[in-house]
Amino acid sequence: MNIGIVCYPTFGGSGVLATELGKALADKGHVIHFITYQQPVRLSDSFHPNIFYHEVSVPTYPLFDFPPYESALSSTMVDVTINQNLDLLHVHYAIPHASAAYMARQILRTKGIEIPFITTLHGTDITLVGRDKTYEPVVTFSMNESNAITAVSQNLKAETLAYFNVTQDIEVITNFVDIKRFQLSNKDHFKKMLAPNGEKILTHVSNFRKVKRVDDVIHIFKNVRKLTPCKLLMIGDGPERQHAEQLCRDLGTCDDIRFLGKQEKLEEILSITDVFLLPSEYESFGLAALEAMACQVPVVSSNGGGLAEINEHGITGYLANVGDVDAMAKYVMDIISDEETLYKFKANALAHAKKYDIDNIIPLYEKLYEKVVKKSNE
Repeated sequence: MNIGIVCYPTFGGSGVLATELGKALADKGHVIHFITYQQPVRLSDSFHPNIFYHEVSVPTYPLFDFPPYESALSSTMVDVTINQNLDLLHVHYAIPHASAAYMARQILRTKGIEIPFITTLHGTDITLVGRDKTYEPVVTFSMNESNAITAVSQNLKAETLAYFNVTQDIEVITNFVDIKRFQLSNKDHFKKMLAPNGEKILTHVSNFRKVKRVDDVIHIFKNVRKLTPCKLLMIGDGPERQHAEQLCRDLGTCDDIRFLGKQEKLEEILSITDVFLLPSEYESFGLAALEAMACQVPVVSSNGGGLAEINEHGITGYLANVGDVDAMAKYVMDIISDEETLYKFKANALAHAKKYDIDNIIPLYEKLYEKVVKKSNE
């Protein structure tokens, strides 16, 4: 099957899932065409004969204060569909990809070509941006015009149905993790460099937006650090990074915190991590937490959004109310203060992550593709 995948090419969860999905489908013999404004970050680590990248070029003119990316994206979808004989388009993140796909489909119909499109909802495209009255009518319309809709968690499906007049079924196909890639490996030499005296290592990974509550990460670490020697690794980048670094200076914790920026080999960092922190205000799913669990890292997180669907309280880690940094710090100590307890949580984390192995999820997408294409051709 020839499949066009439209996504944001960044480190965010939607871009990561879309890229990993495309790579897995290519491994199974499908031909994948990524359509976006730059090469997805997780596409740069290898060459695959079944994977193609089509860059969306947006011309700039003095008339345009804001270059019309959506129009350029629709035109690129049309061009790729015609010249690569695509069977369907799979767009990730509703804004603006779903409406651009709808426009592309309408244009192609005038040329006698029928191209179905599937919209996968990821989180803030629904819970934050999509609710804005500026975008809501377009988001609702383009969802209802999709040939199929998927959501990455039960929570996100419920949120979508609560805030939008969706007339279509929403199928939940959860995020996934590649267990073959994200697995514990021996990186003791790396760990000794960062924690030479055997300190426990806490890690946070995000795009450093306000919804991730990176301040809470720093405060949780400060509380834990008072009780036991530890280090904190902050992975990622974004608008809140500068503020987080200043907070570390204000709290006097800079010597024990490393801001490592964006990292492609996350599995290596997770392999030296003792506890993963994710105190987000909202997560539709929490892909970063799942990747940590696959590397046998217990998770201490908030209970915002769909996090409770993957982080089982008292089994794979602990959940606390959003903003309750004292409770989260206590939970971290409960895990790391006893080696036997830590080992138990690590084993539980891996066992639970295996349920979301990519090999279990990809067939669900393939089945949906076949159904949508068949119905479109009737």
